[in-house]
Amino acid sequence: MKQIIIVRKDLDMSKGKMAAQVAHASMAFLTNAIKHSVCGTMTDLYVSPIKYYKCSLYIPEDIYKEWICGSFTKVILEAKNKYQLEKVYKIAEELGLKEGVDYFPIKDNCYTELEPEEVDENGIGRTLTCIGFIPLSDEIANKISKKYQLYHDNNKIIDPWDGEKPHAKNGFVEKYCL
Repeated sequence: MKQIIIVRKDLDMSKGKMAAQVAHASMAFLTNAIKHSVCGTMTDLYVSPIKYYKCSLYIPEDIYKEWICGSFTKVILEAKNKYQLEKVYKIAEELGLKEGVDYFPIKDNCYTELEPEEVDENGIGRTLTCIGFIPLSDEIANKISKKYQLYHDNNKIIDPWDGEKPHAKNGFVEKYCL
């Protein structure tokens, strides 16, 4: 089981911007579930005057056991442009996946780096940056991912091992991948 996130490469986002967009895409299915499961509020004045929301999530068993309690695998793929990214809508539909349930288009509000490609109903300029899927079975994920390649940075080629074995730092093995 793995989560697929497809990112537009033509936007030339900084690494920080791209990381933020990928994070939005990865969290989209969970935040959507939370938004739709709030069943009450409470305030515990003994702990803090802060208002808390209570929610009860329904998560498919396979996603819970294999992904949330398992490997949490994510695969970041690239789309050359908006057109190629939007092709995934048709692939997803053919596989029986639904927007807003199984996959989530992520649109940036264009406050920092990006120029708006569209204006939403609230007058906010937005740009489609990526699409994030719920964690999918390997079979379904592979049917989507075969049309896209792994995201890579054309500007830098780094051999993290440089012919050497990885070295430990603070008890962790360092490994760099682009």
